[in-house]
Amino acid sequence: MAAVTRLVKHSRLSAVPSFWKAMTTATASSSASASASLSSRSDLSSRSVQWVFLGCPGVGKGTYASRLSHLLGVPHIATGDLVRHELSSNGPLSHQLAEIVNQGKLVSDEIIISLLSKRLEAGEARGESGFILDGFPRTIRQAEILDGVTDIDLVVNLKLPEQALIEKCLGRRICGQCGKNFNVASINIEGENGMPGISMAPLMPPSQCASKLITRADDTEAVVKERLLVYSEKSQPLEEFYRNRGKLLEFDLPGGIPESWPKLLEVLNLDEHEEKLSAAA
Repeated sequence: MAAVTRLVKHSRLSAVPSFWKAMTTATASSSASASASLSSRSDLSSRSVQWVFLGCPGVGKGTYASRLSHLLGVPHIATGDLVRHELSSNGPLSHQLAEIVNQGKLVSDEIIISLLSKRLEAGEARGESGFILDGFPRTIRQAEILDGVTDIDLVVNLKLPEQALIEKCLGRRICGQCGKNFNVASINIEGENGMPGISMAPLMPPSQCASKLITRADDTEAVVKERLLVYSEKSQPLEEFYRNRGKLLEFDLPGGIPESWPKLLEVLNLDEHEEKLSAAA
């Protein structure tokens, strides 16, 4: 309960004006264009966004949330990273978390809210404003807590076929020295039933990281399938929660980063913003 109180306290203190006040539900696919029904602002630097990224394990939430974090100048807060940091800390929660994660099950609301509260408080002390949340909320209860204390502007739901998700999860690697993420999977899935095929090139490490790659303990086929099943059961009501509030943007990834990133910027009306930043660099 104390963790919930801390989250409420932080959110009320740091709440900022909504980036998009009249968000309408939009569905984006690989053929989506800038005509998606989203309102934009010409001066993004005057406001801090408060966004949430949803999607199955391995879909790429962290990759795209991190890129948007850099583009918009707001912190990217990934609850998965918070959990892994706690796991490596040998703190009081580490053994409990290890058992939960290795079984592919969801971490309890109480633990997640506690970890997120500490992260928000630390960010507030550093003067952070706005955020892009990755991995929270995962349940209706978490969404209701978040909805009650802060104004989420947009919820981006990234989507990939299950086969691609499994291959991506099994191909994930982390550099044991620098901590950067890579993926050794080369994915080529033929289109069927009217759905386009998907090709995703591997994201290989530089030479200095190649000999230091490690695989996450929970990235086994059995655990990945269990995680996808658990997520699927929880995600539908959560998606409906945000769809009913007119904040859900569903985006089917057309491929890897080279194909998906420009299209995601397009449906978010951020393509011109990136061009301006690149020109000013």
